[in-house]
Amino acid sequence: MTAFVVDTNVAIVANGRETHADLQCQARCVERIESITEHGVVAIDNRQEILDEYRRHLSHSGGPGVGDVFYKHVFDNQGRNDRVRMVAITDSADDGRGFDELPENALDRSDRKFLAVAVAADAVLLNATDSDWGEQATLIQALGVTVDQLCPQHAFKSKRRRQ
Repeated sequence: MTAFVVDTNVAIVANGRETHADLQCQARCVERIESITEHGVVAIDNRQEILDEYRRHLSHSGGPGVGDVFYKHVFDNQGRNDRVRMVAITDSADDGRGFDELPENALDRSDRKFLAVAVAADAVLLNATDSDWGEQATLIQALGVTVDQLCPQHAFKSKRRRQ
């Protein structure tokens, strides 16, 4: 079964909190998160870096938004490999890489963990509004990672607020 790495911006948009995302984008994020929560597998890192980022932007109570429900689902199902696949990623001594799973790159430091997990888990990376994933398409394709741009009308425009 295909695993998915969900960039935090997807859950934030699903919660209706991304100011520049339109309603169509929010609906796509809600639809995809609900589908993954019900039937999919989410890939996260064994270092808990992705969960830490979710924790900073989402509510562990599971509400009030769909993104919060997603975060609670991931947190609560960490021990179920059929729901949440935890993969090892390794810090690189080379600051230009970030993680041993990645070559030298210009990707935003906060996004590197998502790409490293996608590589390690052979997972599809979901994005809503972060332009880095489009700007780094050559690197991402060379690594064999697929990025599903849920909201291309926003993902290739001006940079969003850094997380």
